[in-house]
Amino acid sequence: MSIVQTKFKTTQFELSDPALFRGFSYIGGRWTAGAAAQMFAVTNPADGSHLGDVASLSTDDSAAAVDAAQEAFGIWASMLPQQRSAILRRWFELMLEHKEDLAHIMTLEQGKPISEARGEIDYGASFVEFFAEEAKRPNIESVTSHLPDAEVEIWREPVGVAALITPWNFPSAMLTRKAAAALAAGCTVVAHPSAETPFSALALAELAERAGFPAGVFNVVTGAAPVVVEPWMKDKRVRAVSFTGSTEIGRLLYRQSADTVKRLVLELGGHAPFILFADADLDQAVDEAIKAKFATSGQDCLGANRFFVERPVYDAFCARFSDAASKLSVGVGLEDPDIGPLMNHKAVAKQEDHVADALARGARLLTGGKAHKAGPLFFEPTVLADVSADALIMHEETFGPVAAIAPFDSEKEVLQKANDTEYGLVAYLHTQDPRRIYRASRTLQFGMVAVNRTKVTGAPIPFGGMKQSGLEREGSRLGMEAFTEVKYVCRDWA
Repeated sequence: MSIVQTKFKTTQFELSDPALFRGFSYIGGRWTAGAAAQMFAVTNPADGSHLGDVASLSTDDSAAAVDAAQEAFGIWASMLPQQRSAILRRWFELMLEHKEDLAHIMTLEQGKPISEARGEIDYGASFVEFFAEEAKRPNIESVTSHLPDAEVEIWREPVGVAALITPWNFPSAMLTRKAAAALAAGCTVVAHPSAETPFSALALAELAERAGFPAGVFNVVTGAAPVVVEPWMKDKRVRAVSFTGSTEIGRLLYRQSADTVKRLVLELGGHAPFILFADADLDQAVDEAIKAKFATSGQDCLGANRFFVERPVYDAFCARFSDAASKLSVGVGLEDPDIGPLMNHKAVAKQEDHVADALARGARLLTGGKAHKAGPLFFEPTVLADVSADALIMHEETFGPVAAIAPFDSEKEVLQKANDTEYGLVAYLHTQDPRRIYRASRTLQFGMVAVNRTKVTGAPIPFGGMKQSGLEREGSRLGMEAFTEVKYVCRDWA
């Protein structure tokens, strides 16, 4: 039995396919509320309204999902790569066919502007398309034998059941980026979406069922993370874990995985520097800075947090950037503003704390700085100048629409400041000097460097960070490696 509303209405929208709005978990090809049939409420961050109820599953239900995935593993792994590819391809096509419904579900539960939600569906679907193609390419190498009368081969085989733990800020793309890679490799999946944004994942499960995944291959388990995820970390049958979220939780999962020696993919926090040299195109830099800071209302691990601007253009940048930020529209996601609500009250409190701390340490408030009148979870686009190096915002990920700017005088100085963090996900660099681009890109201790632009991600590229921003990479062919084992075969021809 499933929870399906016959009509899903807001004052502005009605789903064309109401069956995409699911409230039960999807385990072993069945929709279930679990043995206890307990539910939890999901609210719309834009206005606090009740969006729907979702099943809160137990530890026994969590184990049942692994049972289903383990049982299906032999079937899925033994299928021809072309067969797995065809099912993934159909999943991709269904995502695009239902793009508008998927985007509206996401906006209603996450709050992001509807145009960004549509973009995320395209982005998420691109990973399914990419790995549908990769699934058809046999992962086998032949090497020259080092032994007489022997033939040597290296095979890649799926590791088994993969557990995927996804965040609330990109509830569709983070699931497809992980799941498509694991499924293409021949793994089966148990996924846990954030309790704040479960409906996007459940809609993808509905489409996965329609795409033809065999029962048990793709499972989505909703509920409290400690209840659902902890059993997976202890279960020997779960051979790989992929997590996107905070560095703190990433460390916890790292420790919990030790006893069963799981494969780990961790995409953790970011504290991106935005470095602007005086020779850069200032107009372009301002446009890119707005994108780097305020996309997803600042709730993005790729979001620029620390803006370092060379002193000759410092005042001009501060003036233009703050003016552009002050003109950003704030409102309900379905009205497609520039800035939507933050996810919860804790997020708003963090913006307030970072602004107050920076001002107390001598920063200047150029625009914004307080909650927005649109509602309790909205915060004004905020720009702070002359932010001291010891301010909280220069050391902690803000994850909201607050930008901190500080001047610098030399290349060596700014690169040292940029690297002075435990994080190392992405860095933004603006300069026209090709030699400086090379030097800085080499020196910056970040997994990704964006030069004179903001948009750099996509299915073909290896997404991930250095230091405590994570382990391994997602996307590209490298995205499948954590879901495969290497087997060496040596055959005697004597």
